[in-house]
Parts: sequence; structure tokens; C-alpha cells
Amino acid sequence: MTGMEVRFIPVKMRLPLKFGAETIESIQIAHVELEAYGARGIGETPLSVGWSWPSDLSFLFREGVMLDFCRLLAAEYRPDETLDPMSAGYVFLNEKLPELLARFNRERQVEMPHLAALICTSAFDIAWHDAFAKSRRLPAFETYGPDFMQHDLAWFFDDPKFAGKYPQDYFVKPVPDRIPVWHLVGGKDLLLESERTGKEPEDGYPVSLEKWIERDGLKCLKIKLTGRDAEWDYDRMVRVGKIALRYGCEALSPDFNCLVREPAYVNDILDRLKAAEPAVYDLLLYVEQPFPYDLEANRIDVHSCSARKPLFMDESAHDWKLVKMGYELGWNGVALKVCKTMTGALLSACWAKEHGMLLMVQDLTNPMLATIPHVLLAAQVGTIKGVECNAPQFYPTASLADEKIHPGLYERRNGVVDLSTVKGPGFGY
Repeated sequence: MTGMEVRFIPVKMRLPLKFGAETIESIQIAHVELEAYGARGIGETPLSVGWSWPSDLSFLFREGVMLDFCRLLAAEYRPDETLDPMSAGYVFLNEKLPELLARFNRERQVEMPHLAALICTSAFDIAWHDAFAKSRRLPAFETYGPDFMQHDLAWFFDDPKFAGKYPQDYFVKPVPDRIPVWHLVGGKDLLLESERTGKEPEDGYPVSLEKWIERDGLKCLKIKLTGRDAEWDYDRMVRVGKIALRYGCEALSPDFNCLVREPAYVNDILDRLKAAEPAVYDLLLYVEQPFPYDLEANRIDVHSCSARKPLFMDESAHDWKLVKMGYELGWNGVALKVCKTMTGALLSACWAKEHGMLLMVQDLTNPMLATIPHVLLAAQVGTIKGVECNAPQFYPTASLADEKIHPGLYERRNGVVDLSTVKGPGFGY
């Protein structure tokens, strides 16, 4: 390996994004280019501070720490080029990254969580996979089989059940060119045009949920909730649900963002909804991550929730080992994110599918190049329904240059995103 570049692209949101206890108005995109396997790989990841590092520490402080960790990775990220990217990435994640994070936290006297470190690492990991596939002149998802990988999945999972199996064995065939797209309804988002105050941006993009549905033909809505105020959460689900029914939407998903402490909180809302608003309840496709993301410290039995609706791990699913733990506690779905590294996302997908768990691929509000591996993963592994893409809502102008190359990927139309233009070696940027 002879070259490494990391830079940060600041992006301001056109509207604030509220999830959990935080409201975010801007983000830094980590852009990585590196030379490996005789090719130049590229990876991008939004450094989502609020999602990966909930804390009372200031946003700017936490963001600065994550930027510094990316700079450390630029000096220290040196996987073994004699290994394929899945094997090299797995060794780095399990051996080098914990050591780097512990040293960094000790020297900086901070406690940046592992999830935040994974986000920083993911741009490097994606670039590493991209370089390998480019060196073979193949699309990345054609390199995850025995012709290019030195180990089968039994090596990664230490489980003979996976002997002779590779990630490609868990991909769908044929891979679709178009998949349903999910829209995020943030906690501060306007639902109706009648809610406008006159302070909204006049930039040619919709502001209210109903106008987004009309413009993009949306069929799938993800609803951000508080996880703390049951009345507000219930009312929000009903209000969004009634709009969804009026427009003929097909699926809803409530996201409690890790702030719920007891299954009864979720169960009571679901049961109340089923009794009072059965048509809205029937639209609920799955429930996303109500409980604290530190699964090892919060081993909550969630079978009662997953018996009502599929229950998907998100923040908790750092890697396949935590997916396994979640499965034993009653979770029956996994929300994959490439921001936890492509290596980790693929391994989690394989373990989950082998054990009958459902999959979703969730957004981290990925703009620009970060969109492409994200949507490719969803198309390849097969999900419960499509993929979440909310960057067009919060910073659509950030991706205008990429939109010229892949218009169907950055402009959600007729309720889908179109991947048909993503061709060529690597991730087809």
C-alpha cells in the first residue's frame, strides 16, 4: 500500500433532523481514497455523531473527536494485502481496531464508543473492498465467493454449519435494478401543508410529508419516535398512519431510537394501535431498535415484542456476534448499515439469513458516493422491503454531481430507487 488520503466534506441540512434526544443540523462526510491491491479504492461515510455517540457532551466536541480518529486511521489503517478484503477487514476489525480505540481514548481521555469508531473505519473498509474489486476488474459483489476469498464463512464464524459457504450464497438472484425506497419522517418534520409557518426553506423541495409522498410516489415511511413519551409516540404513529392510508402507502416502521427500557412500552403502544386503529397497525411492517444499543449491558428479553411485529436490531448490531446475542434474546430482524463497515454488514447478513432472521438496509442519511454501496447491499442481500434513502430529504444538493451520473439513485420516483446505471468494477461509482 502506497497512498492514503482522507478529507472531510461539510454538509448543512436544509431542515433539522431529530432522532432520539438530539436534533442535527449539519454533518461531516469522511472521504477516503487509498491504494491497495494495485488499484485506487474510494469510500465515503457520513460521520453521524448523534446516532453513534449519544451523550451530554457537546456535538462539536464529539464530532471533533471522530474527525481525529479518522486522521489516526489514515496513519494506522494498513490491512494485509495478501488477504482478500473480507479476511483482511475482519482481522483489522477484531485485532487492530479495539487496540487503536483503547489507545486513542486513553490518550484523549474520552470514551468514544465502538459504534462511533466503526463509522470512522467504514469509509476505509469500503475503499479497501473497492480497490480489490477494481484490481480484478469486477463489480465488488462478484468477489465475495470462493474464487476470490481465502476463507469460507466457517472461518469467520468458527461454526462448521457454514463450511463451504460464502457471502455470495446469501445474495438474491436475479439482483433487482429497482427497489422500494423508504422515507424518514423525523420528529420535527411537518406532516401537512397546513402546518407550514412561513419559516420553511423555499428551495424547490417539499417540506411536508404529504408533498413528499405526492412528489416521490412514496409507499414506505419510517417514523422517528421519542421512546420516552408514549402519548406523543402513539399520536405520531396514528397521524402518519392516516396520511399513509390516504395516499395508499404500503408499509410503516416505527423507530424508537434505543430510548425504551421496558418491552411493555412498545407492547402497549402496539396493542392500543391494533385495537383502535387496525388499518394503521396492519401497515406496520417491522419495529426498529426500541431498546438500548449496548446489548451486552442491557440483555432484555424481547420475545413479547417480536411476537407482535418483527423486531429489528439496528444500533445493537455492531457485528455478527451481537446479532447472534440478539437472536437469542428474541430479536428476529437485523437492520444492516454499511457505516458499520461493508465487511461487518456482509457477515451480519449471512449469519442472520442462515438463522431465518429478516433483513433491512437502513440509511445513515448517506449522500454522494456513500449512497452507492448502501443501496447495492440492499439489492444484493434481499430485504423485507427495499432500502431507506433519506439524503434527498435533508441535503439534496450535496449529491447533484452524482445525480447526473445516476439520476435514478438520487431522485426517488414512483416509490423506488433505480440502480441500473451502477455498473463497472468496484462499487460502480
